Amino acid sequence: MRLSTYFLPTLKETPAEAQIASHRLMLRAGMVNQETSGIYTWLPMGLRVLEKIQKIVCEEQDRIGCHKVLMPTIQPAELWRKSSRYEDYGKEMLRIQDRHGREMLYGPTNEEVITDVVSQYVKSYRQLPLTLYQIQWKFRDEVRPRFGVMRGREFLMKDGYSFDLDLESAKSTYRKIFESYLRTFARLGLTAIPVRADSGAIGGDMSHEFHIVAPTGESAIYYDKAFESLDVDNISYEVGSSLYAAADEMHKAEECPIPTSDLKSARGIEIGHIFYFGTKYSEPLGAKAVGPDGKTIALEMGSYGIGVSRLVGGIIEANHDEKGIIWPESVAPFKVALINLKAADVKAQELCDNLFNTLTSKNIEVLYDDRDERAGTKFADMDLIGLPWQVIVGNKTLETGMVEIKNRRTGEKQEIAIEKVLEVVG
Repeated sequence: MRLSTYFLPTLKETPAEAQIASHRLMLRAGMVNQETSGIYTWLPMGLRVLEKIQKIVCEEQDRIGCHKVLMPTIQPAELWRKSSRYEDYGKEMLRIQDRHGREMLYGPTNEEVITDVVSQYVKSYRQLPLTLYQIQWKFRDEVRPRFGVMRGREFLMKDGYSFDLDLESAKSTYRKIFESYLRTFARLGLTAIPVRADSGAIGGDMSHEFHIVAPTGESAIYYDKAFESLDVDNISYEVGSSLYAAADEMHKAEECPIPTSDLKSARGIEIGHIFYFGTKYSEPLGAKAVGPDGKTIALEMGSYGIGVSRLVGGIIEANHDEKGIIWPESVAPFKVALINLKAADVKAQELCDNLFNTLTSKNIEVLYDDRDERAGTKFADMDLIGLPWQVIVGNKTLETGMVEIKNRRTGEKQEIAIEKVLEVVG
């Protein structure tokens, strides 16, 4: 992608309403535009990151046998009345009527809809276990939207729902998803701390929130320092859940099993939440199946969420410096920033064009800064955007064929022959 023709409306000044780093940097880096309080348009740069996060989330869900669906954003109120949540949910739910006066709502979550679907099509234990998930926009009318996409009113969420015949099977599904979440967040370049937590409005008997540590976190969390060195590719649920971690409201210092020397406390940003809640929804909505003994029983259920749009802000909170964003390679909008400091020079243009074509032919995503701008402006913009690698073509390249390569995370710079670039950034 050539920056001269790319829609990237960066800002030099920080908007006054931006209180935390991720909000400031997403606005300044041209990732989003605020339309009204807590509601954003995702611009090309931000959307690329959002789509990469979705891809990783889907791959890890599919890896453990979950099935992707897509449910409506608008739901009938009658389903929520069956579960007794329509009145209980509160003002966060946007309630509307269609032209025929039927009561509808903009879905804040989808337990009712997915349970209704399963009640119609799943009738036998032979169809179980079953976990369905989607990535869909949600709306919750937050009383005080703030911190950009970290606490918006409209947000993109992965929500999954499991259906099992009995408690042991339900626990097994819960364990699989617990482990898959740790792998998912690790692939996103994050260390996630699964803390025992309250189930809130969803309800349930077993619940974990997944937090990343950041100074701007809204919750206090307490956790065993061993979480910071877990091998998530080989973790078992028994290991992960036996290590102590708890949100502030669940932590009791006098009952904490971890020695003070091993206990860490920090501010946490919630990026995922999983619940087991038994037959809370299957009973009233009729999601039942015939077991091997011929008896019909209500299905055991769980709910599993990941804040996909919230993750964009969370990743930035955990990966930035005074100059801008520092993207993990797995979610970076582009892998390489190709910076031409001699944009008016025909030879420099030819060198950059050839390098751009070589890299893109190898499926390496490149943002090519071919603008006729000052060097300082180009460097500042690329540090702000935070792509993992910067390849700089300047006077020395024209004289010696050497380019400068900068690693955005470490700041390390090296000079190499232009034909060796692929070996470093590939």
